[in-house]
Amino acid sequence: MSTTDTSPFDADVLRIGECTVTLSSREVVVPGVRRVRRLTPKAIGVLRALVRSGGRVVTRDELFAEVWPDTLPTNDVLTQAVTQLRKAFAGNEEGGAVYIETIAKTGYRLRVPVVVVSEPAPTAPAPVSTAERGASADFGAAAAPDPARPPPKSALSSAWRRLRRTVLVAAGMCLLCSVVVMGWMLQRLAPQSPLEAAVGGGTRVLGSPERPYRLVTATAGFETFPSLSPDGSQVTYEASSDDGVGGEIKVQTSSNAPARVLVERPQGASDRFPTWSPDGRDIAFARFSADGRCEVLIASATGGNVRHAARCDGTELLSFDWTPDGHSLVFGSMVGPFGHAGIRVLELATGRWRPLQYPVRPDDFDYAPRFSPDGRWLVFVRNPQLGDLWRMPAEGGTPEQLTDDAAEIRGWAWLGDSQHIVFGRRVDSEVRLYQLDTDERTLRDMGLDDAQWPTVARSADVLAFVQRKAQFGLFRASVGGNQAPERLLAAGGRDSQPTLAPDGNQVVFASDRSGVYALWWTDLQRPDSLRPIEGLRPEARQQPDWSLDSRHLLVLGRDGEGEPRVYELSPRDEQVTVLPVPVERPLQALYVGDRDRLLLIERDDDQRTRLSLYDRSATPWRRLASLEGVSQARFDRRHNRVLFTRFGAGGLWQVDPALKPDTVAVVSEDRPSRWMYRAWAVNGVDGVDYLESSITCSTMLTRISAVAQAESRCLDAARLSAGNGFSTTADGTSLLLSLAVTDGADVAVMRLPKVPQSTLPAVIKPLISKVNPAS
Repeated sequence: MSTTDTSPFDADVLRIGECTVTLSSREVVVPGVRRVRRLTPKAIGVLRALVRSGGRVVTRDELFAEVWPDTLPTNDVLTQAVTQLRKAFAGNEEGGAVYIETIAKTGYRLRVPVVVVSEPAPTAPAPVSTAERGASADFGAAAAPDPARPPPKSALSSAWRRLRRTVLVAAGMCLLCSVVVMGWMLQRLAPQSPLEAAVGGGTRVLGSPERPYRLVTATAGFETFPSLSPDGSQVTYEASSDDGVGGEIKVQTSSNAPARVLVERPQGASDRFPTWSPDGRDIAFARFSADGRCEVLIASATGGNVRHAARCDGTELLSFDWTPDGHSLVFGSMVGPFGHAGIRVLELATGRWRPLQYPVRPDDFDYAPRFSPDGRWLVFVRNPQLGDLWRMPAEGGTPEQLTDDAAEIRGWAWLGDSQHIVFGRRVDSEVRLYQLDTDERTLRDMGLDDAQWPTVARSADVLAFVQRKAQFGLFRASVGGNQAPERLLAAGGRDSQPTLAPDGNQVVFASDRSGVYALWWTDLQRPDSLRPIEGLRPEARQQPDWSLDSRHLLVLGRDGEGEPRVYELSPRDEQVTVLPVPVERPLQALYVGDRDRLLLIERDDDQRTRLSLYDRSATPWRRLASLEGVSQARFDRRHNRVLFTRFGAGGLWQVDPALKPDTVAVVSEDRPSRWMYRAWAVNGVDGVDYLESSITCSTMLTRISAVAQAESRCLDAARLSAGNGFSTTADGTSLLLSLAVTDGADVAVMRLPKVPQSTLPAVIKPLISKVNPAS
């Protein structure tokens, strides 16, 4: 094998840095690494573009246009491809960054030389001696071409092959034109719906078009966590009990027929998270007892025959599902006395646990694992607070990231095959369903509003999900006394994340009250001052942060291309500025005492999340210190400390503003919980206020103090609070929070929508292979 300096544009084998890449087989050979690494087709496409650039920066738009033409991919698919390239080139854990450099807010650049690796040229035939030439002289006349004789058979075969190829190309082009014309005619002749037929001619008006789904539990209260029977004829779900204490598992046909209770539960217990077995005979669920015990139980789908499967005491964010053969249950990460870091399988016949072998970092929490229908893959949500979908082989191995959005994922399911997934994702003020192609890494909005916790029948084209159409308003609640919360700024829609300025007068909040999700500002002393802030689209998952002088705000938002940005704005002056933060994925931004310093929660290309302190007086900003695994932070001005939560555990910690590791200390061991990691605020007096719910109180305030035992008080027994942020007044006497004005959740059922596929590529592909056999 030899190297040459010729152009790498058309070469198959390249030397990139110290690695050897074979483009046709998508293989990477790394010095010192025994196993050959294989890239995905999209990663190879990105690599080709970087190689052709000759070391210049290739923008994201250029990469999207070349590697994902005629599609609408999200930014995470490109990030995934680059991450895979870096890992493939890495001889160790950090080496990949040497090969591909990220140019902030622009694109990527290949930093190492590229040369072509070619096979040795064929050896020339040995020269013929004079004697040999003489010995063959008698054959010279016979070997010479004779114009009178017909051409040799090989020449005729070559001519015939050329003629056949020309005929095939012409036939293929005719077939292609026929398909295009036929498709156009079918589209013109496609039957119209009654609504299209009526409105298209402008002759009459019909009622509203039918929704693609129907609600099968249209009752008061909450019906959540549905699971469909394998044939899609029945649905089981968690429902509010008639006595209002705890939840119970109900089963009904996938219509509006009356539901039945699966099993009777003990007094004070709550049954949750039902999931149907693959054969349709059993339903597994979790039972939380009044004394704090938790166990996973299995009952016959017809009711009765309840048997114990596992203990789950102290478990937070419990998740489990059946294996494809129905003989075992697969569990996500668990905490508590029966906990385990990472995914494991419980064999029901023996009660034996089998942990899956795959890399899990201390701060990783893997949630909602499910095997693919063909049994090849296991997909799960990693760190559901700011989660993404990951996939690995069913028996363990190296996980690969499917999404890269740090989103709040509300349930997911396989879409009848082992390539497509449906999942709920919080967007602005609602949760919507999205369809993910795990091979192409592309997303498609399914057009369902307020939809979450999807489930799909294993052997039928039926989809069920939870629809929650709540309205939230802003309220002021008194900490002392028995006064009911007082409504502020009445309006329709969803108001959330009220953030009170240190001056006690200005409030900003996120709302869709105008029909468009936006950030709103008002001065409580001037009711007519209410107005939206133009120029940014806020992130629903993070609360804004006021400066100490109440003049500026840090807000996390997205620009016109959907990229995350940190904005600094002055609400009174209506000035909005994009800050040049030196990170690609900012998750939260906070002021500290020094105006030139900011705190950022950020996530890097290796999906590590950290809290960092930056000096923004330098250009570019200079990172001064970092703390790994932080999910949320607040700056406590009164006590000059930073309070934070972690991905790896529930509870609350503190650290000094310089983020010195030796100053980290535990504030609370159990609150906030992992899922309610944003439902807390510094009260400005002596501690932290935390909002949670219980069986008897929908919105309960718990005051966590370093000088006294935590105290709880019910603020509203019936209405739930939004879990994405609230504020406490400086004197700690009252709260500004978002409470549900109307609420409830129902189970909806619909036919599974077909995955959109174009027939044109299926026709073109064989034609291309005929024209270019080498492909």
